[in-house]
Amino acid sequence: MNKFKIKGLAIAGILIVVLMLLSVGYDLFYNAGRIVYPMDASAYVFQLSDLPLLVSILLLLIYICVVIIILFKASLNRQKALPAQNKTRKISPKLGYLGFLGFLGFAGIWTYQIDASIFPFCFFVFFGFFSFFLEGKMSDTLIDERFQQNAQAAQLKALKIGFTIIFLEVIIVSQGRFIHNLDMIAIILTITLSLDIALTLFLCEYFLYRLDHDEQLSE
Repeated sequence: MNKFKIKGLAIAGILIVVLMLLSVGYDLFYNAGRIVYPMDASAYVFQLSDLPLLVSILLLLIYICVVIIILFKASLNRQKALPAQNKTRKISPKLGYLGFLGFLGFAGIWTYQIDASIFPFCFFVFFGFFSFFLEGKMSDTLIDERFQQNAQAAQLKALKIGFTIIFLEVIIVSQGRFIHNLDMIAIILTITLSLDIALTLFLCEYFLYRLDHDEQLSE
């Protein structure tokens, strides 16, 4: 991913956030908070005044999908290029700011009150993008045998932690002693699984950075 695309994504993200804030303000002060405040989705009737916030939400969802597609393609290109290169990919640590998209997961509180939708809680997985801060610091690093061993050790350690959290979570939730509401169980599972994936992604880069950095200091 070149610097032009990174800047383009950052600018587009900032513009969409500003547009969302303006739309929310408009809905609160000039539209009686019809969309912002919880409502009965079955009784909802569209009004033209709802359009600004609805369009903003649509643009936000499109932006998130575009970011996911771009990152997925970049990951595929990276894997294809690995056999032909002996250094890590060059990326900007500024990509780590995409991790702030994880705060979109709190939108699930709003959507659940409106129509019992819990999908937005999945956005907590975007916290995993904070790992780009560390990966960016290791850009253009020589992939030698030691680096490969460190990468495998880091991934194994991160996956152990991630699977341990999932195991404990499933055991606790499946008991049903503390939570008897199925909706709350679904919400808790969605949130914790999303956060666990994000944590695992971050820890993979964190442990690799620590291993590589500590060995460089010891030398």
